[in-house]
Formats: sequence, C-alpha cells, structure tokens
Amino acid sequence: MLSKRRAANGNPPGGSYLNRAAILSPLGAVRLTQLALGCSVISLVVHTAGYDAPYGTFCMVVWSACFALSVAVFVLDVTRLHSCLPVSWENLTVTLAASATLLYLMASVLYPVYFVHPECPYHDCEVRNFRVAVTACSWAALVAYGVEVFLSRAKPGRPAPYMATPSGLLKVVQVFLGCGIFATRSEFSLHAATIYCAAVFAVCLAATSLVVALNVSGRAAPVRPPSDRMVTLYAFAAVLLYLSAAVVWPIFCFDKKYGTPVRPQGCPRGKCAWDGLLVVTVLCFVNLALYVADLCCSQRVRFVTQQRV
Repeated sequence: MLSKRRAANGNPPGGSYLNRAAILSPLGAVRLTQLALGCSVISLVVHTAGYDAPYGTFCMVVWSACFALSVAVFVLDVTRLHSCLPVSWENLTVTLAASATLLYLMASVLYPVYFVHPECPYHDCEVRNFRVAVTACSWAALVAYGVEVFLSRAKPGRPAPYMATPSGLLKVVQVFLGCGIFATRSEFSLHAATIYCAAVFAVCLAATSLVVALNVSGRAAPVRPPSDRMVTLYAFAAVLLYLSAAVVWPIFCFDKKYGTPVRPQGCPRGKCAWDGLLVVTVLCFVNLALYVADLCCSQRVRFVTQQRV
C-alpha cells in the first residue's frame, strides 16, 4: 500500500523522495549554472553596478523573474513535487527555458548599450567594470538557458515534448514578438487599416498563446490528432493574416498620403512615435517569416508521420 502511494505521488517504489538525476545529470548541471549566474548578475547589480531609467528596471525585472522561476523549477524537480501539478512538466520547463533565453537576450543587449560606457567618470572605473561583469554573466546565463532548450530535444527511444520541437519553439518566439509589438505602444488607431492590423496582431497572439497553454497544461494530449490538424490550419490562416498586415501597415504608416516616409527632425530619442511604427513594421515581417517557417515545419512533421505509417 505504501509503495502504491509513493508511485501515485511521483516517487518510485522503494526509491528516495529526492530526484538525484535533477542534480547529477547534464540538465541538472545546466540548471545549477543558471542559478549561479542569475544570482551573480543580481548581486553585482545591487552591489555596485546599479541601474536606473525604464530600460534598467526592465533588465532587473527580467533577471529577477528568470532567477525566481529557475529556483522554482529546480526545487520542484529535485523534490519531485512537479508530479502534483496539473501540467506537462517537460513542455512547461522547455517553454520557460526558451522564454528566459529570449528575455536574457534583450537584457544582455539593452544593459551594455545604456549603462556600459568606454570612459570612466572621474577616473573611477569600478562601476564600469562591475557593469561589464554583469553583461558577461548575463550572456553566459543566456547560453545556459539555450543549452537547456537544446538538451530538451528528442533522444533515442524517447520523443521530444511538443514545445521542444521546432514548431513549439517557433510559437514561443511568435508570442514573444507579438507581445513586443504591443509593448511599443504605437498609435494603432491612426486609420481603419491600422486598427485592422492591430486586430490581426491581437488575434494571432491570443491564438498562439492558447496553443502554447494547451500543450503546457497537458490538455492537448487527449485530442492529439485533431489538434495537429487545427494547429496546421491555424498556421496557414496566421500566414495569410500576417501577410495582409505586412502589406497594409507600411502603406498606412509611411506613405506620403497617410503617414510620414522619413523620421521627423528633432523627434526625441526613445519618445518618437515614428520609431515605434518602424519597430512594429520590422516585428511584423519577422513574425510573418516565423509563421511561414512554422507552417513548413507542421507540414514536414505531418508528411514524415504519414511516410512512417
């Protein structure tokens, strides 16, 4: 009876309550590296490096949130308590690792751009050196999260979780860029056409987030065959929607008849509406390319499956 209870709680019968593989495996070593580097980044920033302004606050929030999530994932894996959660653990961890990789990429670029300068004020280079160390640790942590995503791919005799496949990882990036489009706080209400584009971005972001949430929650598994078909059809629809937005948005934002083709002179850096419109244009085209790649990956997986059958 006791063995059955242990098995139901995610513990192997007769085994220990702690998961030694969570520490002694390559994946465990990578997660420990993430914790060490994340702690180092936060400590260096708080100690001397410092931060200010919205960009610095964003970087600090990214480092703190990723460190907190890494601690939670490591503790749940070591104690086997993740078996009590109503989620697909492998899909959840690879999604968090991929998201942390993208967030660390942004922070690793923004922090040195705004806070690391070649000259030392008053010949005191201590702050600059600490900020260089923060940047180095941040890039190293970025690599560590990327390695976790790499280790989550398929292994001989064991299929990869959906979120570790190219299609799953592309969806994480699509959601990330979709959030970035709305984070620019651009003027989407300039014309009826730009409102349409905003609706396209919002619908695609919501639908892709739903696909990710279903796979992470594990509720997609019982309906796997129709789910694959629906995801492929959605990828095709998203390509058409983003293609229309990629045509309409630049016309109504940068054409002389509706917008401004060139950046206005004297437009303040960081507060220029024209810059936001340009960023949305770039992200729109990048996301369109990602949706096309996602559609190709979905078709390739379906073709390979049919060939094997």
